[in-house]
Amino acid sequence: MITYEQIRHHQDINTYIRKADESLIALGFTEHSFAHVGLVAEKCRYILATMGYSEREIELGQIAAYLHDIGNLVNRIDHSQSGAVMAFRILDKLGMDPADISEIVTAIGNHDEGTGRPVSPMAAALILADKSDVRRSRVRNQDESRFDIHDRVNYSVETAELTIDDAHTEVRLTLTVDTRYSAVMEYFEIFMQRMLMCRKAAEALQLQFRLTINGQQLM
Repeated sequence: MITYEQIRHHQDINTYIRKADESLIALGFTEHSFAHVGLVAEKCRYILATMGYSEREIELGQIAAYLHDIGNLVNRIDHSQSGAVMAFRILDKLGMDPADISEIVTAIGNHDEGTGRPVSPMAAALILADKSDVRRSRVRNQDESRFDIHDRVNYSVETAELTIDDAHTEVRLTLTVDTRYSAVMEYFEIFMQRMLMCRKAAEALQLQFRLTINGQQLM
């Protein structure tokens, strides 16, 4: 049985993640390397564990999260689909059970806001975990005078916390934003489609999605 720890320490997989992130560096994107996939894996575990899924389902969610952005190695466009194909080949070669591979490939192939849908609990958890990773440390550009809107928005986020309430009725993304760097409306300008996708993902898990920025509930 292939484990998350095996995947996380697999030399070939880590090469693909590193090289994919190098392509995004060249394109001017925010960080998509080990910090990102590791944090998304932690959030996936939190969501699935809190909602009562089995340990194996949780572990598969973590594997999907760790692998979800390797398609950027091929191209940023349609990276979720190419990443799903890459993940299939990697996991099949490692001898993973086809049923487990199916869950992981489906989640990876549906995590991007362009074409993705929360077609399974794992896909829904991956969407919420991925789209809630907004933080200052994802900004690579250190020259504030050259920030684009994505740099400004990510740099402005001082804290981002994804929590599920005790009654398991809602999932809330709580952001603290330093408006010296970005207005709250700029967050919606670039992330509205992602937030709507989070709403659908939450609904797939029988939750309501809430967004709070600087103490004000906006969704």
